[in-house]
Amino acid sequence: MNLGLDGKAVLITGATGAIGSRVADRFAVEGAGLILVARDAAKLAAQAERLKQVHGGECRTIAADLATEAGIVAVTGSCGRIDILVNNAGAIPAGNLLDISMETWRRAWDLKVFGYIALTRHFLKAMSEAGGGAIVNTIGSAGESPDFDYVCGSTGNAALMAFTRAVGGRSLDMGVRVVGINPGAVETERLRKLLSGRAAETYGDPGEYRRFFDRYPAGRPAEADEVADLIAFVASTRGAYLSGTIFTIDGGMASRRSL
Repeated sequence: MNLGLDGKAVLITGATGAIGSRVADRFAVEGAGLILVARDAAKLAAQAERLKQVHGGECRTIAADLATEAGIVAVTGSCGRIDILVNNAGAIPAGNLLDISMETWRRAWDLKVFGYIALTRHFLKAMSEAGGGAIVNTIGSAGESPDFDYVCGSTGNAALMAFTRAVGGRSLDMGVRVVGINPGAVETERLRKLLSGRAAETYGDPGEYRRFFDRYPAGRPAEADEVADLIAFVASTRGAYLSGTIFTIDGGMASRRSL
């Protein structure tokens, strides 16, 4: 299936993370030109070099902290025309309302919640003036399945879901589509570390972390490539009438609500 992404300029934030790096690969395969954003310049350079070696094509990098105004300005001021924005930066830490500090709460939201809002606000206007585009917000299924022990993330994700629907519900009139992706559990280094800690407590061996996979649909979490494929599709011309909606990729986990 031709996704019509050849030659498109794609800005990906959080581009060195597990999902972001696979998103970059997917768009590179489709012939898009990439602008990768993350905080670590060395990791960005290594990622860009790998992509050029494997896929060829154009790949620029911007090292910036999107939790700061300076970081937002560094990105918005140097990108030029963008056809597709993938907001993917930020991993909100776990903790319940009594345990997680307000400083941690604000820092996490500055990056993921307000960072997404700031970039969407800028590129919605820029894309509309340039003739159109697509914005994909990688959010997270905790926004639809609130968790007391992940209250900061659950609340932040719910806010981004509402933001995506509110903006995407009107943005197509401006020629721009805004869509959200809610990954559930994805097999990343972050998930492995979390489950390894639980395996050490439960079984006395962190290497037994895969024993927790049986709680997920089909006995496994999602793969980062599966999330990247969905992001590429909804951003492409094949998803030309998708806007103001959220796609959950969790094998049905969020729908397993029962007593």
